[in-house]
Amino acid sequence: MQDIPYKKFQSALIPNLPEERFIGVRTPALKAFAGELLLAHKQENSGFLNGFLSELPHHYFDEDQLHAFVVSGQKDFDACVGALEEFLPYINNWATCDQLNPKIFKKNKEKLLPFIKKWILSEHVYTVRFAVSMLMKHFLNDDFSEEYLEMVCAVKNGDYYVKMMVAWYFATALAMQYDSALPYIEQKKLEPWTHNKAIQKACESFRVKDEHKEYLRTLKNKL
Repeated sequence: MQDIPYKKFQSALIPNLPEERFIGVRTPALKAFAGELLLAHKQENSGFLNGFLSELPHHYFDEDQLHAFVVSGQKDFDACVGALEEFLPYINNWATCDQLNPKIFKKNKEKLLPFIKKWILSEHVYTVRFAVSMLMKHFLNDDFSEEYLEMVCAVKNGDYYVKMMVAWYFATALAMQYDSALPYIEQKKLEPWTHNKAIQKACESFRVKDEHKEYLRTLKNKL
């Protein structure tokens, strides 16, 4: 399944990993392979998949991506969270972190929330990024609470990939929960770089009203 030009393209997007850590398998192929593995495991109950999931850390980026797709495809909440908690400490890049999106979480938000509250306090960069992404994906609609804005605002990890996710979260909150999110921008509760990035991403979003964008631009920090 290797695609050499794609390998070079992909490695350029993830500069913190050396090129030799990439095989170059395209995402659709990895997703299809993950589906095949899950189906075979369900039908045959072989130990192969469990063996792969337990072989951490993986050497190749592509293995981590495959791992993320397998975990995301788990249909049992407890099994999914168990596999996730084993995997999270070994995630070493933003792409694998962002590929993690377990479908089972949509139906188990009450059970998910305590784990998010734990993960967001982690010292591991990509565990925190994942926690914020889960709040963004699952708790900005009907299950929204202003408590979650405060949780994200309280994140003090200074890593670029955490700050970017915090900015993304607040930009999305400005699109979906404008009245609740706006005071955090007006009062400049976020770190200056993150504050400005949140405004930038909100202004780039088609979901934010034009009049809101115009006002948000007046709130930028002068760095």
